[in-house]
Amino acid sequence: ANFNNNFGLNSKLPGGDNPISLDAIEELQVVISPYDVRQTNFIGGGVNAITKSGTNTFKGSAYVYHKNENMRGDVVNGATVASARDKDRNTIYGMTLGGPIIKNKLFFFTNFEYVKTPSVASNWRASKDGKMDADNYISRTTEEDLETVSNFVKEKYGYDTGSYTNFPADISNTKFLARIDWNINDMHHLAVRYNYTLNKQWTAPNRNSMDGGTKATDARMSKYSMSYANSMYSQDNLVNTWSVDLNSRLSDKFSNQFLATYSKLDDVRGTNSADFPFIDIRKDDGSKVDPYISLGYELFTWNNGVHNNVINIKDDLTGYFGDHKFTVGASYEYQMADNIYMRNGTGYYRYKSLDDFLNERTPEIVALTYGYDGEEAPAARVRFNKLGAYAQDDWSVTDNFKLTYGLRIDGLFFNNADLITNAAMKELDYGGTHFDTGKWPNSSLIVSPRVGFSWNVFGNNSLKVRGGTGFFSGRLPLVFFTNMPTNAGLVQYQAVISESKGGPLNEFAGPILNRKELREKLISLGYPDTVSPESGSVPSNFSAVDPKFKMPQVWKTSLAFDYSLPTSFPFSVSAEGIYNKTINAVRMRDRSFKDYQGFARFNGADNRPIFKDAQYTYVNSKGKTVSMPNAYILENTDQGYGWSASLSMNMTPVKGLNIMAAYTHTVSKEITGMPGSNAASTLDYYTSVNGFNDPGLHNSQYVTPDRVVASLTHSDKSGNHYSFIYEAWRGGYKDSYMMVNDMNGDGKNYDAVYIPTDEQVQNNEFRFVTENDRDRFMDFVHKDKYLSKHQGKYTEGYSVYNPWVHRLDFSYKHDFKLNIGKSTNTLQLSLDVKNILNLFNSSWGVIKHLNPALDSGRILEYKGVDKEGYPTFATPEAVNKDTQIYTYYQDAKQCWYASIGIKYMFN
Repeated sequence: ANFNNNFGLNSKLPGGDNPISLDAIEELQVVISPYDVRQTNFIGGGVNAITKSGTNTFKGSAYVYHKNENMRGDVVNGATVASARDKDRNTIYGMTLGGPIIKNKLFFFTNFEYVKTPSVASNWRASKDGKMDADNYISRTTEEDLETVSNFVKEKYGYDTGSYTNFPADISNTKFLARIDWNINDMHHLAVRYNYTLNKQWTAPNRNSMDGGTKATDARMSKYSMSYANSMYSQDNLVNTWSVDLNSRLSDKFSNQFLATYSKLDDVRGTNSADFPFIDIRKDDGSKVDPYISLGYELFTWNNGVHNNVINIKDDLTGYFGDHKFTVGASYEYQMADNIYMRNGTGYYRYKSLDDFLNERTPEIVALTYGYDGEEAPAARVRFNKLGAYAQDDWSVTDNFKLTYGLRIDGLFFNNADLITNAAMKELDYGGTHFDTGKWPNSSLIVSPRVGFSWNVFGNNSLKVRGGTGFFSGRLPLVFFTNMPTNAGLVQYQAVISESKGGPLNEFAGPILNRKELREKLISLGYPDTVSPESGSVPSNFSAVDPKFKMPQVWKTSLAFDYSLPTSFPFSVSAEGIYNKTINAVRMRDRSFKDYQGFARFNGADNRPIFKDAQYTYVNSKGKTVSMPNAYILENTDQGYGWSASLSMNMTPVKGLNIMAAYTHTVSKEITGMPGSNAASTLDYYTSVNGFNDPGLHNSQYVTPDRVVASLTHSDKSGNHYSFIYEAWRGGYKDSYMMVNDMNGDGKNYDAVYIPTDEQVQNNEFRFVTENDRDRFMDFVHKDKYLSKHQGKYTEGYSVYNPWVHRLDFSYKHDFKLNIGKSTNTLQLSLDVKNILNLFNSSWGVIKHLNPALDSGRILEYKGVDKEGYPTFATPEAVNKDTQIYTYYQDAKQCWYASIGIKYMFN
């Protein structure tokens, strides 16, 4: 079944990152470069899981594992972590049962698991006197004001805010799996499986998103602000999957596998709030834009849901002819994803002060998103069909040499029935290009030839050489497709009335309006109730997909050597190299911006382009020349490559003792890692010189460049099982050195820093506001390993690697054998200690991250140009030769922690 995060709104797998219990899995297979053409839909790697099945013997288990806040450390580098003893408990209850329904014929297997993690959404508490105390999680918001607001909306509107002192946010995860195996006869075997997972997690309201072109500097539950329990929301992840697997031996020469799966993946939000607008109340003290009190139905939760249905069918026919094993097959995949996203779906109000709110004065912002033609839940939908055909030959050329070669062809076909062309948008001219949001990409074929080999060099398995080359195609998160119908201006309308945007704000003085009343009010003021494809409307931005767009594809080549040493015990070493070249990667571009090559540049060593009047313009319906709407276009690029080299060893020096160690170095370059969950946000978070549309190749955002893993496991005849797992890595957290502000004027605050050479500074080709700024910055450059090695160049994105981290995990299990009747059952007690080195030294096993004083790597500030057109720079106070570049990450998750378990196994 499909357990991929197809929609891609977060990094987790469906069902809260763990859709199947580990106790239900018989075997895991990790594939990186399989040259078997039957495997597809990944370009990095794939994980295949085989679930357990029943046998002729009744077998089962029951288990409980537990950990809590008192079973972990609370000190990092000598400093106590304030939140380490906050309630944080996790208990796993589970069981498995399998056996015969009809011996030798029909079998069953079931698994149930429930995980409960009591938690709270926020540790912040209101103050009694209005004085904040961040160290003790005391907000400036007073209990009296929270009580006043809660009572006011209860008496005036009948709305219950919920508690402002208790924010329970328990996490629960329920899993169930059932499998039936049927030996129909000697020729046919059928396996049917069902899997159910429900993960539920409560979260505090959105941190800092505000309408009207502003964002709060801190969270809505922070030293500046407080909210209520009914403004929290739950993230509910529901997984239902079915699979049918029929394996048939048709004759002595032919076999067949038919596999059909259906996956229903639903991610929706829940709430305890009644239907009521979300309200931010600021404190009118001239300090910050941050809310003082927030209440109501969380502003992103109304109708927020993703529904993804996936059908997969494949059939493989295998024939054996002498030295050849031929496989031909066909596959079909259907995917449908509905995305409903209505920011401010119940309405949004923001008031300048508590007094304004209580006295029903004019708000400073009113907003509402509503569906056209009275549609309550307008959804953006994407549907596609994928057909695949493939053929492969496994040829045993000699007894020692096996060659695998094959060809896979996949066709991708989108369904345009869910789209409507917005004529007004299609008429817009983006430098000679027009975009139609009523069409998905053209149907396309993806051809993936592959060749692999395995050579047993001496015929005795002492030395094996394996490798191959081939094309692999993958997927793209569907969220980037649903951006197009969502933002095409034909599904829903987002009204924002504010002082900056203009509009009749005075019309909204008086009582709060619910979403239906607010919609009627807006329509009476001239806001649209309906829209037609012919008339359309021109939104402030839209998303589209290039008609020639193709799914991601890479060319992989690998070579590996496996050598068994001539020792008296099993001892092998392996070396492997993999090279990837991008064929089709994915990127986003804002086509409303002109090409950077047509702009003037700064003088001096840092001569990046200056974006002035960078957007295309058009004459709107009012006859006014305005900037073109941002046009976020999903496109392909062939830029990108990567390689990895690994060395590993395995040995079993004595019976019961296994030792493994491996090191991997990885280099990967890309245009973009597509950060963010919508089209606009994918253009943030990576550095650029020539503007966000042309970042150039940089280090991949999600690659760890260096990693070491090692393990030692030992079991003895007394029922003791010991395990040590060592892991070390460098660059798990990657940062970028950036400018403090937007130097090139592209509207994004992620500009790369030019690292001047000493000579350029001495020759006044790179200029600072003061000598102090110059000296502090250059001292920092000379101190920093990355900056000092790259003088005369611009900083590259994600090139600042955090230092090596070393961790050791320990596990001990003891088996008590219990003879019950004719069976021997096992009672197993376990103790696991993660990051055990930290138990002995509070700085061991702790991640170091970029010093927060460096403001996420913003080490230089642009201060404008001088009379000669040279840019001038200032150095933030935190940047100097004495700056500690990395600091210990003060978090309870960095401390050691233990868990205990008990498991009973019977047969």
